[in-house]
Amino acid sequence: MDQSPHHHTPSGKLRARGAGIPFTGTPGTWNAITDVAGVEVGYCTLIKGEGPLIVGEGPVRTGVTAIFAHGRSNPNAAAFAGHFSMSGNGEMTGMAFVEERGRFDGPITITNTHSCGLARDVTAQWLYAQLAVSSKQDQPFWLPVSAETYDGALSDINGHHIKAEHVLAAFDDARSGPIEEGSVGGGTGMRCYEFKGGSGTASRRVRYADRDWCVGAFVQSNFGKRHLLHIAGIPIGTEIPITAPLVPDAENGSIIVIVATDAPMLPHQLKRIARRAAYGIARSGGIASNESGDLFLAFSTANRAEVEQHGGLISVESLAEEAMSRFYEATIEAVDEAILNSLFANETMVGRDGRVVPHIPIARVQSILKRHGRLLETR
Repeated sequence: MDQSPHHHTPSGKLRARGAGIPFTGTPGTWNAITDVAGVEVGYCTLIKGEGPLIVGEGPVRTGVTAIFAHGRSNPNAAAFAGHFSMSGNGEMTGMAFVEERGRFDGPITITNTHSCGLARDVTAQWLYAQLAVSSKQDQPFWLPVSAETYDGALSDINGHHIKAEHVLAAFDDARSGPIEEGSVGGGTGMRCYEFKGGSGTASRRVRYADRDWCVGAFVQSNFGKRHLLHIAGIPIGTEIPITAPLVPDAENGSIIVIVATDAPMLPHQLKRIARRAAYGIARSGGIASNESGDLFLAFSTANRAEVEQHGGLISVESLAEEAMSRFYEATIEAVDEAILNSLFANETMVGRDGRVVPHIPIARVQSILKRHGRLLETR
């Protein structure tokens, strides 16, 4: 079996590209957000229990994802950032600070709706613990970024099963290189287009000013009605109709998108990048429905020393405006592929009350795309 990281996750799960789905653009080495040098991703996944929902006991299908802009070894490191809310029925903490200061500090966490506050608070406590003793006397503070999507259709969300140790476990798991996708971390209990969704990632290379840059995207996908799904421009969802009762309230979902780049961008440019995530979601059929929280954050790993300098004068490097369109294109391509990876690198899940969310039927998708001349041959 071809074990290219473009085609399979580290555990061997098939990614969209490995299934022959055609994409535009050139991915990085891992086709992941970790292709942006310094970025690390960690997971903690909680799957336990089965049968009827008993609040406080389970079943549990949830978790935590942690993303470090400059790696776990630089826990307090800052990054220029910009955000965008396409549909505000959700939460991403720290965005008032990002809007005001154009930056954030420390790791990003993504989890379920009712654990977002806990993840945010544990992050602040953990960041304080990382400081040298002499630095703690000044009472430093943080406004951590924590985001959420709703997994209550499959998991005991009101049981509050995420604890501090699970957030810390996601931090400890942070790594570069190829990363897992599907029902892992914060994406464990999520649905997408009424198939099993969750965690997904992809990247694109960009050439500008005689230098190579990278744009990486990470999504926690939990949105979309089946009939809206398009893959490679083909209305797949209408060709795979729902034939059995599925988990109710498919519209009551959301998507979190984190975009990273090593290109030197200022906060206003990163805000423009964050907006383009909406186009990436629309490629597969996302409409930012009434009950959806579609929240996006883009950050740059460049200019780190300048971001962290609090006094005096600073000089920063930034892209010229003419560069932005090619980075928009890379963002849209990476977000689209990340969503499809969250579907393909996954499996059917049975959650609370015996509710079943099916894995996207890959062979059937391939057959439909082949009929339309849109399937690539794979080894």
